[in-house]
Amino acid sequence: MHHQTASIATPAGEVEGTLDLPTGAKGVVLFAHGSGSSRFSPRNNFVAGALRTAGIGTLLMDLLTPAEDDVYRTRFNIILLTERLAMAADWLAASEAARGLPLGLFGASTGAAAALQLAAERKGGVAAVVSRGGRPDLTGQVALARVTAPTLFIVGGRDEGVIELNESAYLQLNCKKRIDIVPGATHLFEEPGALEEVARLARDWFSQYLSS
Repeated sequence: MHHQTASIATPAGEVEGTLDLPTGAKGVVLFAHGSGSSRFSPRNNFVAGALRTAGIGTLLMDLLTPAEDDVYRTRFNIILLTERLAMAADWLAASEAARGLPLGLFGASTGAAAALQLAAERKGGVAAVVSRGGRPDLTGQVALARVTAPTLFIVGGRDEGVIELNESAYLQLNCKKRIDIVPGATHLFEEPGALEEVARLARDWFSQYLSS
């Protein structure tokens, strides 16, 4: 396992992340955390661990500095989040350890909108996208229609309001796509077995499209 700390300079200060690559990794997934979360998110780290057992590398990256994250409005600045996610993708592309590996994006909450915007911008540079309890509606219709990477939406069956937002955004996608509803799960997938199901769905999706 290759383990490396990522540090990226931004106009507001440095943001950090952690890159973990299994030997012979088939690809690498960049995580876009939701509002108020960070690279230490227990849910995203759980999913990342499942991906690594399947031979997929992970980069869990902070997208905001601590000062920026203290500002509620900044957490919902999708343009800024997308810019930071693009910087992290560029860091991966320049990394000796990850260079040339297919790139997947995993977005949670507002991070899903940033992941989808980046997928729309990079097109062939993104191999697959997964959204967990995401807000893809914040991506915008124009960007959603431009996404070409196979995209999976995972939503909790009891995440009222967010289900409808995902279903509406799903209709705007013109790529290979699927939406999976996890029965009984709320927004954070805290119910027994719910997060395990998220990890399984994400692992299978990335395993299929990062190696195809």
